[in-house]
Amino acid sequence: MTRWLVTGAGGMLGRDVLTALEGADVTALARADLDITDPVAVQAAVAASDVVVNCAAWTAVDDAETQEGAAFAVNAVGPQLLARACAATGARLVQISTDYVFAGDATTPYPVDAPAAPRSAYGRTKVAGEWAVRAELPHGHWILRTAWLYGAHGPSFVRTMARLEAERESVDVVDDQQGQPTWTRDLAERIVALVEADAPAGTYHACASGQTSWHGLAAEVFTRLGADPARVRPTTSAAFVRPAPRPAFSVLDLTAWDKAGLAPMRDWREALREAVATGDVTGR
Repeated sequence: MTRWLVTGAGGMLGRDVLTALEGADVTALARADLDITDPVAVQAAVAASDVVVNCAAWTAVDDAETQEGAAFAVNAVGPQLLARACAATGARLVQISTDYVFAGDATTPYPVDAPAAPRSAYGRTKVAGEWAVRAELPHGHWILRTAWLYGAHGPSFVRTMARLEAERESVDVVDDQQGQPTWTRDLAERIVALVEADAPAGTYHACASGQTSWHGLAAEVFTRLGADPARVRPTTSAAFVRPAPRPAFSVLDLTAWDKAGLAPMRDWREALREAVATGDVTGR
């Protein structure tokens, strides 16, 4: 039986990965259990594992602008140490990355081999983590870039919109950023499927199919809750200036899944419909 190690197991994605691995031989280590920047602790944690799924990450995008060193330690040094430990034992590594590795100025979906050009500190640290994993574990890694995550076990845009629907008559949401809303439950299931299929090592874009804007996502949340989507009013990014620049276009090409003989994730609308219907992301 495959021995799995899930780091960052207390987070939104990590907890859904554990659900997807129900019945498997799994060691779950949350942030309090494992500091992935500690080489001795990482080596000990990986020693008895066949597959490591690294869900540990610095995800505070705006805070990274002023704390890039701390973000780099978690997003780059940590993956490097995990990959090095995997190389020493023969284990394989799933590293979660992000759409922020790209500039966000494209007009067509980014292929997996598109040049990285991050515009934020967070993006730079995640690119560095990718490079480190490829260098330390060239034939035993899967790098999964994902985006616009929402799920049951953490804060997310979808959960915020569900709350605001109950609290406000209307909300203003940016309509000039395009992406792929991705349910962490679907992503977790794809991670397990990728490993169990022994898919080729390399980089995969792991997002829901289709695309929309933040405004489109919010309107769909309102619709699924039985509310009038016209209560979601479109606005521009200029109205919500943040410390870290957001990609205007971060739609990722999903064809690497077909080449590996696996189906990409379903359309974002279908996933959101189920997520809302089950109360998984709304608490209702």
